[in-house]
Amino acid sequence: MQFEPRQTGAPPSPVHPTGFFTGVQVRPVIIGVVVDYVATSVMIYAYFFVYLANQLYMTTTEGLLIGFAIGTLGTAIGGFVAARKAGNFEIKHGAFVGLGSLIVSFIEELLREEFIPLPEWFRFLSVVAIIPAGAFGGYVAEMFKGLGGNYRPSGGKLPGT
Repeated sequence: MQFEPRQTGAPPSPVHPTGFFTGVQVRPVIIGVVVDYVATSVMIYAYFFVYLANQLYMTTTEGLLIGFAIGTLGTAIGGFVAARKAGNFEIKHGAFVGLGSLIVSFIEELLREEFIPLPEWFRFLSVVAIIPAGAFGGYVAEMFKGLGGNYRPSGGKLPGT
């Protein structure tokens, strides 16, 4: 038995690393941030009006943790929507939704007229969890890739076209 390596005479193609912003589309990220903001607001108000009539409850530890869970879920939903709209680099798009939501919430906090005293642990937890929550939404979108309706895989082209 003889070993014959295939040599075409051409050197192998170089490996190029992808950059941090490579493949990121701005429109899906903006849509994801808007979906995050709207979904979180609707869920918070629905929870507040359906289950509670006491605004002071939202400043208790239980109220803060429920608000945190609702906000994290809203960011994951926004990351999911952005990843589905983008069609590729799903986790990266979801993470950028988390970053965009962090920026929007920071600006919203600066523009707030009255200061709401929140514990430092809550602020820290919220800041640390927002980007991974968006990335998780992108991960879920990647897991559902190819399932259902008119989802267009990477490149925006339907198979067979």
